[in-house]
Amino acid sequence: MSTKVTYLDHSGFLIQRPEVILVMDYYKDPSDAVKKALRENPSTPVVFFVSHHHPDHFNTDIFNLAQSHKRLYVLSDDIFSRLVHDDMPVAWMRPGDTVENVLGGINISAFGSTDVGVSYLVTFADGSNLFHAGDLNYWHWQDESTVAEVKEAYGKFVHEMNRIMEKVKKIDIVFFPVDPRLGTDYANGARLFLENVEVANFFPMHFWGDKKAACDFEDYATDNTDCHCLATPGAHIELK
Repeated sequence: MSTKVTYLDHSGFLIQRPEVILVMDYYKDPSDAVKKALRENPSTPVVFFVSHHHPDHFNTDIFNLAQSHKRLYVLSDDIFSRLVHDDMPVAWMRPGDTVENVLGGINISAFGSTDVGVSYLVTFADGSNLFHAGDLNYWHWQDESTVAEVKEAYGKFVHEMNRIMEKVKKIDIVFFPVDPRLGTDYANGARLFLENVEVANFFPMHFWGDKKAACDFEDYATDNTDCHCLATPGAHIELK
């Protein structure tokens, strides 16, 4: 089944399929891709995902979108509940939680993060899947951290990655941080993930506008993965 992936900004992506529209970690959308998709698909249900409360991943504007659509907000439980009205259709999630057969027939599993909040595995009715890491990453500053700090960061990341691997061996679409602020080894998290999980399509995110870092796949890509550089808001690709 065809899947259209559109880059919104930072860690935000729009995923369009015939049966459902997913909006992941909407922070801002300068190309108005989400509003356009909603206008063009008035009867398609919409699921909004928020991995955690950091303002570069969560914008309350999502609560004003898709008002005429069937919709669901899948929210990490670290988000302040006072921001959510009682009449909103919400699935609160923490690591280990699952919800099944929601809008579009999708199943959702929440995994942990090495920062705050959760990461999401979404499985579609046809068996294909995607993973949005949120702020799950090998967060270490190799150029600044002590040996002990690097070891601790590595252990936390591997622990979470192993939990994902217990659930799934192959993922069709992965959105994962490639953050140049980390310095020399900015892509180590992505490299480790791609070396241990079979990924068909990889999309970098959380690269703070540094297109070179996002698109320099030779630093971490594997031969079995197609890497896609959507580095400009509104850039998109159709996956078959």
